[in-house]
Amino acid sequence: MKTSYYIFTYFTTLLFIVLQFSFTPKVKHDKGQLIVSFKHVVENELLKLDSANYKNELGQSFTISKFKYYIGQIHLKNSKGKDFIFKDYFLINEDEELSKQIKLNNIPNGNYKSISFILGVDSLHNCSGAQSSFSKSSGNMFEFHIGGYKQPTNCIRKIELDLTKNPIIITNKTSFLELKTNAGELLKSPTTIDFSILSSVTDLKNADVIANNYKDMFSVLSVNNEN
Repeated sequence: MKTSYYIFTYFTTLLFIVLQFSFTPKVKHDKGQLIVSFKHVVENELLKLDSANYKNELGQSFTISKFKYYIGQIHLKNSKGKDFIFKDYFLINEDEELSKQIKLNNIPNGNYKSISFILGVDSLHNCSGAQSSFSKSSGNMFEFHIGGYKQPTNCIRKIELDLTKNPIIITNKTSFLELKTNAGELLKSPTTIDFSILSSVTDLKNADVIANNYKDMFSVLSVNNEN
């Protein structure tokens, strides 16, 4: 009888554990993640610091030594017109590969048809020309360090990219958005930059000209939604 009692107790405990697990409520997840990556180019060429030679609209040669900028206040707008906002700021730096990928967490499930953000450029500078440089600055350096957030020289620009044809779809998983950043846009449209006239912007003067140019730096390369 004693042996039977122990066996009975064992099976009773096992049954209790099984029932406990069977009735554990499921946690519903209705949020996902978006990873945004940035590919830096100069027109159709991959950006390479200190090595590659590029040309502006006037055929003037230059290389880029440093390229970095801030983005922030990221807005994702869903198909119902509602915004989901990230208030953080991120420094994107060509020198630091990890900085060119940002993770946005806890995004409500849904289809997002546009993304917008504030572009505040920290610095784009030390662009040195070829040996026969058009720059009149010391050492033939082209330096563009853009700042300012108040009128009359507010260099902050809002970037908005349409995703209607290929929306970001958040469904409890991770989606990927790849953006192209074209540094060549800094030197053209609406103002073509002539290095022989404007080779240095380190204060408020002419900063607005460069800011209007870099408004068009970004475009969508791809959207990849996990199934």
